[in-house]
This record gives sequence, C-alpha cells and structure tokens, in this order.
Amino acid sequence: MRLRLLVLACLLASPANALTFQTRLERAQWQVEGDQFECRLIQPVAGFGAGEFVRRAGEQPTFRLQSPDRWLGNGSATLLAAAAPWQPSRGDINLGVVSVAGGEVPFNSTYLQADRLLSGLLEGRSPVVRHRTRLGGEALEVRLLPVRFGKAYEDFRSCTAKLLPVNFEQIRTSQVGFPAGDVVLDALGQAKLDIILQFLKADPSVNRIQLDGHSDNSGNRLTNRDLSRRRALAVEAYLTANGVPKEQITLRFHGERYPVVPNSSEANRAKNRRVTLRLEREPATTTAAAEGGTPST
Repeated sequence: MRLRLLVLACLLASPANALTFQTRLERAQWQVEGDQFECRLIQPVAGFGAGEFVRRAGEQPTFRLQSPDRWLGNGSATLLAAAAPWQPSRGDINLGVVSVAGGEVPFNSTYLQADRLLSGLLEGRSPVVRHRTRLGGEALEVRLLPVRFGKAYEDFRSCTAKLLPVNFEQIRTSQVGFPAGDVVLDALGQAKLDIILQFLKADPSVNRIQLDGHSDNSGNRLTNRDLSRRRALAVEAYLTANGVPKEQITLRFHGERYPVVPNSSEANRAKNRRVTLRLEREPATTTAAAEGGTPST
C-alpha cells in the first residue's frame, strides 16, 4: 500500500500535462560500470534511455542523460534536485540550466551541478530534467529515483579511486621545462613524465610520441640549437628507460626559433626553455630527425 502511495505521489509531483519518464519505483536500479579511464553511475529510465554520472580520469563527475530516441529538443533545460514526494516541505533545489544540443547525449552538466545532484541523492532527492520534446515542443520531464542509491554510490567511489590521474586530452600535448642553460631533467620534469608514462602503460593504443626541443634566446643560435637537441634527447632517454619503444618517438629540435612568449623577461625565457610532447594514436614508423617543419608549441 505504501509503495502505491509513493508511486502516486511521484506522478502528482510532475508538472501538469508534461510527458514524464520515470522507472517504476520497485524496478529502479543503479548500476556501476567503468575502468581506470572512466567510471559511470547509471539508472536506466524506462522508455527514455538512462541518466548517469560520469567521472573521467583527471576530472570531476558530470551528469548527463542518454536518449537513443533523442527526445529532447535543442535549447535550455532546467535541472533540479527534487525533494522526495513524501517530503514536500523540503522544496526542490533549482540547479540552473543545461544547454541541450542534438545527439543521444543531449547535454553534460557542470561539475558543481553534478556534485549537488549526488549530494541530493544521498539526502533522498531526485535528479530531474525539465524541458520540451524535439518534435512538437511538448513539456517533458525525466526523473531519476534515489532508491537503492547508497550501495551503488559506494561502488562508484571505489571505481573512481582507481582512475588514472589524467585523461588523454589532458596530456596529448604537454610541456617539460628546463632551468637556464641546463639539459638535465629536474624533479618536476620527471614527475610530469611519470604521469605520462603511467597513462602510456595503461593505454597501449597511444603509440606515437613527437618531441620538440626548444630554447630561449640567451645564447647564440648554434648553442641554443644544441641545447634544444640535448633537452629533447634527455626526455627521449627518460621515456625509453621506462619502457617506451624508441621507434615510437620522433625527435626534433628548434633552438630559439619558436618561442611561446617573447623573450623579454626571465619568467618568459623560462617558458621558452621546454620540450613539447605530442601524443598520438595514429600508427606510424618514425625515426629521429633534424630540425625542420613547424613544431607543436
């Protein structure tokens, strides 16, 4: 009897005449999926698709909907942490809008919105999205339920504890700096490379690395060119010593030719003393090459 009353209360809480998607209370389930690259906390929504929290390596969680039938029209949808229907005195928390675009994943929330939704679920609140349908513009609501959330949330947290510290987009172009006149990796440079190496070991599909050595303009051109070469070689040596096949590395050196900022101060010159690493997933056979071409910065 109590279950029937709860279901009825959920239906009455929806806006009048809105097309509402919500899994029956007794069938609502949370699922956890993931690996060291991404973790997902999912509740399937009958007739619609799913709502899910996604945390990628190196990032905080976001909330999104999946809709294979692409129910939502373009525009701005309202995101709510809705009070439980049996606790109407608490009131809904309006978390602002999300920008809805086309596709099966019509939006991604901000980190702050997702965090508030997760906190709300632990308090018994429901993530709710209110918008309009793609065809006809009819009012639409998608509601997730907080039932059986606690255990799934703990499993989600266990998954996120095993995530890598970064994702591919965060390291696909990276820079390692060098002290003035030096070609030896310092502790910070080694720490940056260790993070990249950790990712490379986890994702063997990244099989091409381009290294571009650079200098500031403190010395003459020949000296600067040699410094940039030796810096690139130092990074290459560190990578190969830690298991990266040498044939996957392309090495170039450019001296002072491509500063990222004007060499007008010591702080700027420090930014120009660098080796840039560019990671790629494209299969290629490479060899070390002399100066040439336009480098990554």
